[in-house]
Amino acid sequence: MTDAQRMQNLTVPTGVIDAVLDTDAFNEVDDQFAISLFLRMPERVRPLALYAAPFYNSNSSGPADGMEKSYLEIQKILQFMNETVDVFKGSETYLPDEHTPVISPAALDLVEKAKQYSSEKPLYVVAIGAITNVASALLIEPKIADNMVVVW
Repeated sequence: MTDAQRMQNLTVPTGVIDAVLDTDAFNEVDDQFAISLFLRMPERVRPLALYAAPFYNSNSSGPADGMEKSYLEIQKILQFMNETVDVFKGSETYLPDEHTPVISPAALDLVEKAKQYSSEKPLYVVAIGAITNVASALLIEPKIADNMVVVW
């Protein structure tokens, strides 16, 4: 990707964008609003998938439990909103180091989706939790970096 293309991709896009949302939905209440907005802005966003991100605090017993609770929360929101979009479980742990991905359905789906895009027509990846799923996808297939705009 050229520097000019990278700068172009960092400007606010016009029209409808293809996007995925990576969220630790059970962690804090703001994620439910983000999911609702993500799903109900057809003039701006074509939602392709939702990914459950890990978290660990007083609302979970560990990253795996946090991810599982977020996955179930996403399902609950979709049911409540009468919406259908693919939902994938994410990482059950955080990255062990900067070179080792955590393989998960979310990371693998992101790799496959991003391969279908290009620097001229990127996939937008909105991450509002731990960046583990996105980082893992990039570690699995570094070439997809040029096909995505990550908003974190």
